[in-house]
Amino acid sequence: MVITITGAAGMLGGRLAERFAADGHEVRGVDLRPGPGARVIGDIRDADVMARATAGATTLIHCAAALPSYPTNEIRSIIVDGTENVLGAAHRAGVRHLVHISSTAVYGLPKVVPTPEEHPRAPVDPYSAAKAAAEEIAERHRADGALVSILRPKTFLGPGRMGLFAMLFEWAEEGRNFPVLGRGDVRIQMFAVEDLVDAVVTVLHAPDEVANDTYNLGAERFGTLREDFQAVLDTAGHGKRVVSMPARPALAALGLLERTRLSPVYGRLLHKLMGDSYVSIDKARQRLGFSPTFSNADAILHTYQWWRQERHQVPSDASGDGSGRAGQRGRTSRDPWRQGALAFAKIFF
Repeated sequence: MVITITGAAGMLGGRLAERFAADGHEVRGVDLRPGPGARVIGDIRDADVMARATAGATTLIHCAAALPSYPTNEIRSIIVDGTENVLGAAHRAGVRHLVHISSTAVYGLPKVVPTPEEHPRAPVDPYSAAKAAAEEIAERHRADGALVSILRPKTFLGPGRMGLFAMLFEWAEEGRNFPVLGRGDVRIQMFAVEDLVDAVVTVLHAPDEVANDTYNLGAERFGTLREDFQAVLDTAGHGKRVVSMPARPALAALGLLERTRLSPVYGRLLHKLMGDSYVSIDKARQRLGFSPTFSNADAILHTYQWWRQERHQVPSDASGDGSGRAGQRGRTSRDPWRQGALAFAKIFF
């Protein structure tokens, strides 16, 4: 195959580029910054860039996206306008198979768990609204006859992942307790990036009638948020514990900090952490024959071990969003987010 991957210098795109190159395929990675898998340097919203990247390609994997912490106008421009341009270029180039990496964020804050693929999209913020709109673009191409796989992974992590996880790891390493909202007994499903790469490989080798569908992806084995966070604290070896915080006052305080841009924690995440959040992966198991290998704990501890070795070598220009604004701390999932006012809260833990 000749495979075009957007966001190829990012955490997922880079892994996919390595995997497909190792399997003997030609890879054309697209990103704003150079990386091991990025051969075409440019913005995914640039028609000429995507025309070059898709010419002669047999397969397109669209990974590039904005983060929920971006300004609203950037989120929509990168995710919606970017997807329109990427898939349009693939159509004009005659690319046979499109894989669109979406997100379970399209469900918003569903009350039905495990959430099935048939659950309506119900976005609750600019990020989830943009991801839902991008899916609609992908579905329009599918309705027009294109072979389009839409994958909806839960939050994925693994070596290379920083973001808000870096805050947990930092506090653990410093020998601090770590707070959770309420009792911390909610079940939050995550996903190992290694499993996500395997899922993409699986869908590319599936029969067309199976691949041309939408699939939830997440860990099969996962516990509570308290259990997952405690596993990190136990591994740190300082004898620290996950501690409960009164939910309503904490939500009010964190919401205020978000509005004043003194905290990177965004609203949907806050409310997601207050209730069970997991999706059904039965369809992926039954139709694709895909079953994840790693549990939540496996994924988070693997990421923590990587962070312990690499935390002093934070990349200054890692990309993965295709936005033209990469290279700032907290701009990509490879960067640790600035903790803002939360950094001062450490003294109480």
